Amino acid sequence: MGHTCNSIVINAPYDLVFDISNDIPRWTELFGKEYKKAEVVKKEGNKITFRLTDEDDKTWQSWRLLFKDKYFTYAEREEPKFPFKYMKITWLYTPKPEGMALATGSQTTACCPVEMAWIQHFEMDEKAKFSDKQVEGFINEGSQANLKIFKEIIEKKAREAR
Repeated sequence: MGHTCNSIVINAPYDLVFDISNDIPRWTELFGKEYKKAEVVKKEGNKITFRLTDEDDKTWQSWRLLFKDKYFTYAEREEPKFPFKYMKITWLYTPKPEGMALATGSQTTACCPVEMAWIQHFEMDEKAKFSDKQVEGFINEGSQANLKIFKEIIEKKAREAR
């Protein structure tokens, strides 16, 4: 079984961090060059079913449960699962008590930063090209790069909103 956990602290209000990070159509921007299409298929209550297409034109569908009041989301890859046997993803949002100052032009505003953590549990299909360990390395590298993009975009939006 593969497991990854990556996180970053974003200096922006929780509502903004949660809302932007779960805006599926924005994932083409937030995940750098990872997805060329991110489409919402269906929304039912707190469940979003969505389809992602990567740069190699591979498409898959997943679903995501949003628990904004509980500070987390949970998602699973649905179809096709290959190259995985399963892929389960939890995003945790932890407001940090230590406020940080956000420079907003001539003004500085106190802001409670939010730590956003991405946790992935998965197992590769035996016919897959790469092992669980290899994919852990790929995911860790990609997640660290993508989290920096999320931070940059969300913090910029927070500065503009003040």
